[in-house]
Amino acid sequence: MNTTTKAVVIDDFGPIDAANFREITLPEPGAGELLIDVAFVPANFVDTLVFTGKYQFLPERPFTPGKGPTGTVVAVGPDVTGFEEGDRVLSMAESGGYAGQAIVPVVNTYKLPGNVSCEDAAVLSLAFDTAWVSLFERGRFAPGETVLVLGATGAVGNAAIQLAHARGAKVIAAVSSPAREAEVRAAGADGIVDLSQPDLRNSVREQVRAQTDGKGADIVIDPIGGDIFDAALRAVAWRGRVVVIGFAAGRIPEIKANYLLLKNMEVSGIQVSDYRKRMPELMQGAFAEILSLAGEGKITAGARQHYPLDQWAQALDDLLNRKVNGRALLVPPQG
Repeated sequence: MNTTTKAVVIDDFGPIDAANFREITLPEPGAGELLIDVAFVPANFVDTLVFTGKYQFLPERPFTPGKGPTGTVVAVGPDVTGFEEGDRVLSMAESGGYAGQAIVPVVNTYKLPGNVSCEDAAVLSLAFDTAWVSLFERGRFAPGETVLVLGATGAVGNAAIQLAHARGAKVIAAVSSPAREAEVRAAGADGIVDLSQPDLRNSVREQVRAQTDGKGADIVIDPIGGDIFDAALRAVAWRGRVVVIGFAAGRIPEIKANYLLLKNMEVSGIQVSDYRKRMPELMQGAFAEILSLAGEGKITAGARQHYPLDQWAQALDDLLNRKVNGRALLVPPQG
């Protein structure tokens, strides 16, 4: 039996506020699918690329955007095992989340422990799984290593600090000014790099070396790019790994390959959507650890700001203009 629900619909790519909020009809869940009542769905920067048609993975139009909805299972596909009606879940679906109900793939859907709320799970999504893969798959963290986190006060940066701390890393957080130190220390950072100091190119390296007995950082997590990437590259230890997540600073940096030889270092990138498609078993393990740590209180979801689903454009505009305290969560109309 088909079901109807309110949803944000992209008929044509363009301005974010040009999408429509209307009733849509969803089919029964098919093989490998679940139908969920959506409780929360995060508004993410990547969603702005989807609305404008600039994202690398785009469904056929018309479609409903929205990654990472959380909610309750209301129907189960014919071949699905391990899920039943009433289960609370987080689904890292690539689209469909900006709606009151959504069809989601079982392969990218994770049951929530009893002490992790749907709201907290929505805050954790996309930030903590990106940080997990960056640290433990691309970065190959080993006990006793030092992790330098750039963009430390952002969602992924905060997640990287918490996860690295939970695994026993020494964590150094790069902050825009000393006024942000308390914030990153509360997340688990052992020290900071002050990016407001003069001569960024040399000061980052000097600050990292001073906190690592001259060795440098074993892993650098970088969602920023630009001049900060250039400076951090000089602070990497021998056989260190730099993981590129994004370019929030705007400039995509370039690397002189001979510098990689001098320290036997690696620079790699992460597109977490590819991991969900190509290595779903790895992502199952990632979310098992993330949700377990959250349930044990060893990581916290952090601040969030609520918006009614029909205010998606305002939420994304606030996100782009850095007006959101923590994560922006869209709340569909209930019932």
